[in-house]
Amino acid sequence: MGVYRTEDGQPLVLNVVKWAEKLILNDLCSSKEYLPITGMDEFNTLSAKLLFGVDSAAIRENRVTTVQCVSGSGSLRVGAEFLAMHCPQSRPVCLSQPTYENHPFFLSAVGIPIETYRYYDPATHGLNFQGLLEDLDSAPAGAVVMLHACAHNPTGVDPTVNKMQWEKMRQLIRSKRLLPFFDCAYQGFASGNQDVDAKPVRMFVHDGGECVVAQSFSKNMGMYGERVGALSIVCKTADIASRVESQIKLVIRPMYWNPPIHGALVVATVLKHRELYDEWTVELRSMADRVIRVRQQLYDALSSRGTPGNWTYILKQIGMFAYTSLTPQQVSFMTKEYHIYLSPDGTINIAGLGPNTVPYLADAIHAAVTRY
Repeated sequence: MGVYRTEDGQPLVLNVVKWAEKLILNDLCSSKEYLPITGMDEFNTLSAKLLFGVDSAAIRENRVTTVQCVSGSGSLRVGAEFLAMHCPQSRPVCLSQPTYENHPFFLSAVGIPIETYRYYDPATHGLNFQGLLEDLDSAPAGAVVMLHACAHNPTGVDPTVNKMQWEKMRQLIRSKRLLPFFDCAYQGFASGNQDVDAKPVRMFVHDGGECVVAQSFSKNMGMYGERVGALSIVCKTADIASRVESQIKLVIRPMYWNPPIHGALVVATVLKHRELYDEWTVELRSMADRVIRVRQQLYDALSSRGTPGNWTYILKQIGMFAYTSLTPQQVSFMTKEYHIYLSPDGTINIAGLGPNTVPYLADAIHAAVTRY
């Protein structure tokens, strides 16, 4: 499961979350009243600024409509329902191969056809950028392209910003009149910097075109069980944004009527208090750095054992997961002989490991790879 753990394997509640909850508890004006269909206004405003930047022209010009949803998954589901209601039925959504395992479920549930585009290259354990461009270039005009804003799930392989891969993708997507739909589940968790991780999204917003973004605070604020997220749709004009919001309300109303209040109140409290926000960035950087250290520890452990294969890709991948080259047979062996449970494609939750568990995992991988 994609959740962060401490080095001792325990769940982590961020200090800023605890402090925010104390502030809320002591606020005599707080209540447990129902929120509007679109959620908490302050949360929506602050979430959009975190994602698009405090100086975003799209926000300033009221071209963004943001609604609070039930975490990132709920944001994806509401977004999919909105697209199904207002896009031609023949318009597909193109998913990376592979992608987050729930993406197809959200889309299939509303009857949207699914196509895929090449993404991961097993030979290099990296990005098949040429294949990606070719497949997007052959996508039908008007198709929706699901993009991972950062820390691609499950591969941990991201297009580059400094080598212009994201820019080339942006140019192609705009020239083909495709609609980008970002899944932003790890802002700040990938690099440790919220602004760096938001660059791909902001590139598409800066050009004035339309895009859809599902946003989650499960990973970067550790709010897993609170189910805090938002859906933002960037439009070409303020008038269109207003109309879009009215249509999203029609999606949400029969689905869950309105979102829960507590998690959104915690996130809004952290984002609006400078002291809490600054502490959050420190804690977020600490989590990201620990994941990077664990990657190094796992790589060193496999190298010291002489495990067959080139494992340097573990260091190059980004975010919570390591997309290994382990086969289903090797995974099954590790489960049976070492009681290590991972998905059949060999995906490992790096954020769930620590110095006490890395050596045992390395032993299991070494035995599996050596035997099969």
